[in-house]
Amino acid sequence: MESFSPGSSLQSLAKLLCDAQEQDDDEQVPCSSLSTMTPGSIGPVKKETTGSSQVKSENNKTIWNTDEVPEGSEFDDTWDLREQPEYQILFKQSVGTEDVFFGMSRKDPSTACCEDVVIKIKLPETKYSDITLDIQDKVLDLRTPTKKLLLHLPYDVDSKNGKARFLSEEETLEVTLRVSRKFDFINFF
Repeated sequence: MESFSPGSSLQSLAKLLCDAQEQDDDEQVPCSSLSTMTPGSIGPVKKETTGSSQVKSENNKTIWNTDEVPEGSEFDDTWDLREQPEYQILFKQSVGTEDVFFGMSRKDPSTACCEDVVIKIKLPETKYSDITLDIQDKVLDLRTPTKKLLLHLPYDVDSKNGKARFLSEEETLEVTLRVSRKFDFINFF
């Protein structure tokens, strides 16, 4: 009677899973030691392909591709200890009486139907001339001598056609940006 140890049963399972042709060519199933038997040694031996999956970069000194870096990360400065101001993100849409009373268009009160994003930023004790504002498609960057705000926007915006106004009585900067989205069954005009 043949006794089965855990190592020999794994080896017999490995022999079962291997094709008969591969066993004739490649005798790489370990027979002597249990320590050399791993779950990776069960089944046919995989041949490694080299050179075909290597990514070639244009510049050998680059660490990563520019597509891998998220937009706005060049503004993120962890060593800048300026305080982040209070801000509020509001969504705005234009509706007519046919939308409100009759529901003739497919618009609803969700953000998917909004045309504009309004960002209200509280800037107490700040002059209009001290504000630096940079807007990209996905990022709003605001800098003052005492405050800093790097805001990743919830939707892509038209960074070239936006409006900003400073309400000095309320000490608030109000930035209105047009949402740029693809047309779908809700936003078809």
